[in-house]
Amino acid sequence: MAQQYNSSICLNQVGFYCKENKLAVIVNDTNATHFYIINNKTKDTAFAGRLSIVRYSKNSGVFTRQAEFTKLIVAGDYYLGLDDGKYSSVFQIRDNILEKAAIASIKAFYFQRSDLNLEPQYATKWARKQGHPDTVVFIHSSAATVHKKEGTVISTPGGWYDAGDYNKYIVNSGITMGTLLSAYEDFPDYFKSLNTGIPESNNSIPDLLNEIIYNLRWMLTMQDRDDGGVYHKCTNAAFDGMVMPGITKLPRYVVQKSTAASLDFAAVMAQAYRIFSNFSELAKLKDSCLNAGVLAWKWSLKNPDKLYDQAAMNKQYTPEIFTGAYGDHNLQDEWFWSASEMFITTKDSSYLKMIMSRKNQTFGIPGWNNVFMLGIYSLIRHEHLCPALKPILNDFKDSIISIADRYVLNTYINAFGTVMGLSRKDFIWGSNAVAANQGILLINAFLLTKEKKYLQAAISNADYLMGRNATGYCFITGQGYQSPMHPHHRISEADGVAEPVPGLLVGGPNPVMQDHCIYNYTEPELAYIDYSGAFASNEVAINWNAPLAYLLNAIQTIEKTAR
Repeated sequence: MAQQYNSSICLNQVGFYCKENKLAVIVNDTNATHFYIINNKTKDTAFAGRLSIVRYSKNSGVFTRQAEFTKLIVAGDYYLGLDDGKYSSVFQIRDNILEKAAIASIKAFYFQRSDLNLEPQYATKWARKQGHPDTVVFIHSSAATVHKKEGTVISTPGGWYDAGDYNKYIVNSGITMGTLLSAYEDFPDYFKSLNTGIPESNNSIPDLLNEIIYNLRWMLTMQDRDDGGVYHKCTNAAFDGMVMPGITKLPRYVVQKSTAASLDFAAVMAQAYRIFSNFSELAKLKDSCLNAGVLAWKWSLKNPDKLYDQAAMNKQYTPEIFTGAYGDHNLQDEWFWSASEMFITTKDSSYLKMIMSRKNQTFGIPGWNNVFMLGIYSLIRHEHLCPALKPILNDFKDSIISIADRYVLNTYINAFGTVMGLSRKDFIWGSNAVAANQGILLINAFLLTKEKKYLQAAISNADYLMGRNATGYCFITGQGYQSPMHPHHRISEADGVAEPVPGLLVGGPNPVMQDHCIYNYTEPELAYIDYSGAFASNEVAINWNAPLAYLLNAIQTIEKTAR
């Protein structure tokens, strides 16, 4: 009977840590009053309890009852039964429960590599030929200079495909790389021994850094060394169809240099320099990073308002570009993040002045167009190097704790017992990245205070992403028993393999539904559909996978240390 699970029973489909909170949520089902946790092997009842009172969700019309079984700490395979005859699918309780999902979240970047053959040894049934070599890329008319006229051919190979499409964007690579580099800086010992099964595994460099280096080398090719400016993106003029990468032979372009791209680039290069300094094998690369970062910063100072406005650009230059714009018209956060990383790395007081002039911004979790928090996280992480900043860092810490406390409170009143869903505003394009980034803030609060409540709240959002949500989906491909099968991801749709590429986090509920698809439900926490055309809720993106990777691997290393 356990195999005929009822979809109204929502829980973390991957499973639970032995000594952490365990919660399932029954959606729109008021007949049952009691629940039982049954050992799948012996069929004995391992735990019994009474369902909570009915809770009404403020993010949709659903109502829930909660089944808590935290006191069950014995490892094993279980399922949840209700006294009205309904059952959940089988789930696990064990230490190290998120290990496979955590590794998959990082290896997902390997599957996004653009110019390499993915061999069966590493990619298994998702092996494929290289996509876009990008050794012949044209200078777009918007990016032409005296030295590099329109149509000049440059080479910009490597890098990750940004999302479900086949283009590569510096701005989105910026927040992605910053998040992954921060994960390494926060938990270096953990990542030094983590094997993700990529071609570089077992060399002298940690796998996470190997993956980061693959994209970083591409980023370096996107800088015009004549002046230090960074091209906004490497792209087709329009999106490819739902075909495998490399099938189409449309021209590729680098377009206009932008201040946002150059500042994000400088921040990443400064952070990479610090980390690579611990590896003698990366001595040349780290020097290249810092030199490139300084050049990009200097270009930005000379060009502080080179905003990327694709609509305006298309009125002036040809061919018209219709791929993702990542146009940001407020760069105060980019200046702050870039200055923070450059100051921590170089100790140059000129960067300190920029930090102080940009410190009064609205707090919020990171997004590609708001990287302020990345700077805060780095400054706090390296506060011993920044004594001059102690007063504002204390204020930043207080703000993080204040937000984290508000998040924790929401777990007690939310119908699903998660931080996610504090407000209907959480459900935006890429709402699952909101949940993951909320988790990162909570992890930072835990690192600052060592208070367990923040870790538990972070885990509640991992539970949300893995099934304890109104849709009943585990939003990570290849994980759980009901995960997306048709993400808006060209490779997954075109490769002839039934299952999508694993480890990818889809965008999640988005009531605006910019894709104009027909959704079964339209309320904020329910507006999701597993359909390849539904790019507003079911696309994947590197800047969504990065906070997922941080969150899951952070939980793993903290739990491992606690045992």
